[in-house]
Amino acid sequence: MDSSDKIKNPADISVIVIYFVVVLAVGVWAMFSTNRGTVGGFFLAGRSMVWWPIGASLFASNIGSGHFVGLAGTGAATGIAIGGFEWNALIFVVVLGWLFVPIYVKAGVVTMPEYLKKRFGGLRIQMYLSVLSLLLYIFTKISADIFSGAIFIQIAMGLNLYLAIIILLAITGLYTITGGLAAVIYTDTLQTIIMLVGSFILTGFAFAQVGGYEAFMEKYMNAIPNNISYGNITIDPKCYTPRADSFHIFRDPVTGDLPWPGLIFGLSILAVWYWCTDQVIVQRCLSAKNMSHVKAGCVLCGYLKLLPMFLMVMPGMISRILYTDTVACVVPALCKMYCGTEVGCTNIAYPKMVVDLMPNGLRGLMLSVMLASLMSSLTSIFNSASTLFTMDIYTKIRTQASERELMVAGRLFMLILIGVSIAWVPVVQSSQSGQLFDYIQSITSYLGPPIAAVFLLGIFVKRVNEQNKYCSLLSF
Repeated sequence: MDSSDKIKNPADISVIVIYFVVVLAVGVWAMFSTNRGTVGGFFLAGRSMVWWPIGASLFASNIGSGHFVGLAGTGAATGIAIGGFEWNALIFVVVLGWLFVPIYVKAGVVTMPEYLKKRFGGLRIQMYLSVLSLLLYIFTKISADIFSGAIFIQIAMGLNLYLAIIILLAITGLYTITGGLAAVIYTDTLQTIIMLVGSFILTGFAFAQVGGYEAFMEKYMNAIPNNISYGNITIDPKCYTPRADSFHIFRDPVTGDLPWPGLIFGLSILAVWYWCTDQVIVQRCLSAKNMSHVKAGCVLCGYLKLLPMFLMVMPGMISRILYTDTVACVVPALCKMYCGTEVGCTNIAYPKMVVDLMPNGLRGLMLSVMLASLMSSLTSIFNSASTLFTMDIYTKIRTQASERELMVAGRLFMLILIGVSIAWVPVVQSSQSGQLFDYIQSITSYLGPPIAAVFLLGIFVKRVNEQNKYCSLLSF
């Protein structure tokens, strides 16, 4: 049976329909039960959120379909070290709640560029950081999540990639554009539960199929594709043989693909930027009713970040074992046939296992999981990007704008953001040898550190002034 036909059965379709009905019902309930007619109500949920939706929303905002596709794909290609990205976050999500959020709350800000304006004075650093953040959202978060979610739907249902993207965005935009942050956080909470339940079930099926953990370790090291040459060209064994250090998190500082100094020190700088200064993450904390709920929400998120290693990275590695010739393909023509791109097919590791391994009904649940991860991440980014544009850019263009005008401007900007992100998808598709997570990290590793440095020096060094910080941002 073709994989695109496997999900076209009453059990799977029923589960998917129920999922959409429940999510939209929660979104509509949140829209009408909260104040979304003011700037504070729309962008900060009226500062009334309690700890458990905050923690769930922090996790769901971070774990998009890019993680299911990207973490699993890089795990299939190189082993468990990529899971260190997730475990590193355990520390910094706590630093966010205990150190950074109290400073932001005391400053009375809605956006992170607004904090820098209050700290240093002047408009240029606020505007510069707002534009830079929006570019990061487009080139990494939004386009990567759209692409990874569409891959899954394409494999599961046989839809054209761009048709799948349009369907996803139509559903996602419905309650984000109308409901504001409250609708986003409550639907994130529901989708976190769906994600965890579904991915635990898939992980259980995967380990059962491969024969347990010991068999998993042995079989992964022998997962070598049969087709390793084309024409008169024989491919270098390094391209298709699993790494000798596949089951090491801390890898050699010279020969490792992810050296341990970079994992510990370099990644920590990125984690400060993402977890402590990024609008998408911080905005959830600013919606809390008090600091106790902020801290409890951050702790909950930290516990949840333990799970991706077991629910995404290892299932991706098992997918390489089960579908070696497809997931680990190295012949460009065959890769093009299997997944539509010549640079490799590791991105389909997780979706292929879901479609081929899960029984009817549970397959529909897993498609719902992928949709949940995509929608929760996209809705969070859309709302935060809209907040940045409206509060930091539009209010400088229209200084006398009414609250109604700001609401309209924010919603229209979301539509523009979606269009630009779709246009960037082909670049995502062909970047970094087909490994989505590597593409995301390659861009954020370049743009994230200078932003982290600006915030750290602004908070801890009183003598730093606006000119110093603006020049340091330009210097990257």
